[in-house]
Amino acid sequence: MARPANPHPTDGELEILRILWRDGPTELGLLREQLRDQRGRDVANTTVATMLKVMEGKGFVKKTQGSKSYRWSARVTRRTTSRGLIGRVVDGVFEGSTKGLVAHILEDGRFDRDELDEIRRLLDEAEGGAP
Repeated sequence: MARPANPHPTDGELEILRILWRDGPTELGLLREQLRDQRGRDVANTTVATMLKVMEGKGFVKKTQGSKSYRWSARVTRRTTSRGLIGRVVDGVFEGSTKGLVAHILEDGRFDRDELDEIRRLLDEAEGGAP
């Protein structure tokens, strides 16, 4: 029995979505070039076309007829996608604890001083907006 489609994008699908979020509707050839540049190696048109068809079936992208060829665009927003992925991590890895996720991020220390200042600002803003 086939397993159900993953409601969350795979790493490869996220690569494509990031390009579409950044650039808007894009033709297959340009998507392939962007992926090649990001990966540092060639990617076949058929591979990208297959990925797009799968993503279309999952509702992640849509195609419209352009002047010469189809143009692909994201049907899901970055915000919706990130919420789903982060929610999966919080539930699956941190047993529903957002505090656990934040503690892990802080312990990991993958940000510079400016990012830490921005995090403090966001926390202060969230605290000020709470009842």
